[in-house]
Order: sequence, then C-alpha cells, then structure tokens
Amino acid sequence: MTAAPPAAPRPASRRARATVLVLLPVLPLLLALVGPLIAPHTVDTPVTAPFAAPGDGALLGGDQLGRDVLSRVLHGGTLLVAGALFVAVVTTVAAALIGCVAVLRPALGRAVERGADLAILLPPLLGIMLIALAWPGGGRWAVIAAAVVLGVPYAVRVVAAAASPLATAGYVEAALARGESTAYIALREILPNLRATVLTLFGLRFVEGVYVISMAGFLQIGPRPPASDWSLMIRENASGILLNPWAVIAPSVAIAVLAVTVTMVVLSLAPDTTTKAAIR
Repeated sequence: MTAAPPAAPRPASRRARATVLVLLPVLPLLLALVGPLIAPHTVDTPVTAPFAAPGDGALLGGDQLGRDVLSRVLHGGTLLVAGALFVAVVTTVAAALIGCVAVLRPALGRAVERGADLAILLPPLLGIMLIALAWPGGGRWAVIAAAVVLGVPYAVRVVAAAASPLATAGYVEAALARGESTAYIALREILPNLRATVLTLFGLRFVEGVYVISMAGFLQIGPRPPASDWSLMIRENASGILLNPWAVIAPSVAIAVLAVTVTMVVLSLAPDTTTKAAIR
C-alpha cells in the first residue's frame, strides 16, 4: 500500500512564513536607522580607557581611543544602509529600463552583452579600487559610484535574459503592430511581467552594496576616520581584538546579520529560477 503524498502547505501557513521572513531584516535595519537616537554616548567622546573591557560606562567596552563601542555600532549602520539602498535602487532601475529596451532593440542588446562580458573580465576589487582612487577626494561616494558602475552590466544581463521570452509574446507583437513606441512597450508591456525578477535583483543588489561598501571601508578606500562605520570599526580595532574582542565582533555581527537576513528573504520569497539567474 503506497503512502499518500504529503499535503500541500496551507495558504495561511505560507502567509505566516512569508510574514516572518519579511520581518527578519527589520531588526538590523531598524537598528541601523534609529541607532543614533538611542546611543548612550556621543560617537566621538572617549568614555573609558583604550580597548577597555565591558563595564558600567561602556556596555561593550572601549575602542582604540576609548570611545564607547556600543554607541559607535549604533551610529555605524545608518550611512552603510543608506549607501547600499542607493546602490540597489540605481542599479535595479537602470537594469530594468536598459534590459527591457535591449530585448526590443537587437543592436542595443548586443552592446549590452559585450559590455557585460568586459565587466566580467575586470576583477571587482580592482575595478572598485580604480574608480575609488580616481574619484576626486575618494570617500564613500566613490565606492558607491564604483558599486553602481560595476553592478549595472550584470544586472542588465539578468533582466534581459528574463525579458527575452516576453519580447515574442502575443501582446508585445500586438503592441508593435499598433505602432507603439519602444519605451511604451518596455514600460507597459514587458516590465510589469518582471516583478519577481526585479524584486529579487533589488534584494541581491542591496546585499552586494553592503558587501562592497564594507569591503572598501575595511581597505580604507571608502569611509575615512573618524567616521563611525561598521567596516571601518573592524579595521581600526583589529589590533586590540585580544584586549576587547567586542570592538571587532559587534560590527562584524551587525554586517553579517544585515546581509544574511536580507538574503534569506530574497531567496525564500522569489521564484527559484529567478533567484538562480540573479545570483549568476
């Protein structure tokens, strides 16, 4: 006697699971955005000895200058999240528009493909360093610009691959027969059918923005001292990790939790085929 197949998940269970997944990144995002309002000390005021152990005056101890680690962690995520969000929005919007138009204009599609091939050949770290070091004054905006420039070709290719089957759909051919413009067809006929792809791409580009900005801060080609930034905190306090490990562990955990929770939401809510294509 064969066993009965397992029952399909109830819609209510799926909704509850989706709600939990959506709420996962709320805590780290909320911590990054409202942290400066609840920090016990100002970001640049020494409150204890350098690399002091956790105590009454500093819950997570002091950093290399005796500043409160907890306060600097609460201040350090705001600009990182804002920068990653800017990268995700600009990259996703540019990719969505260019990718949808590229499938309707073969010449543009070929140019996009060649540009993506060239971007793939350039090591990401080298590209970030070249753009950041050539940017007047360097700093955070140089890293953000590098993340956008290097991220758009990959993102365009993902959108174009998802939009390619739609370019031969009946409603697109009907719009072409009516004489509709390329912009109209791309924005009204193709783009609305790519919601899952665009959503997945946005989430993954956000995580990529967190990764790029954090890496640049660690390499000191992004945020500069005395800025309070999670990645910069890791670099600045690495020499005293044996004296006060929290000065390095706390910002490292904050970056990891932010990136992992957003990635879990994207991978769980997006269709498998879309997710795999966006990751590639």
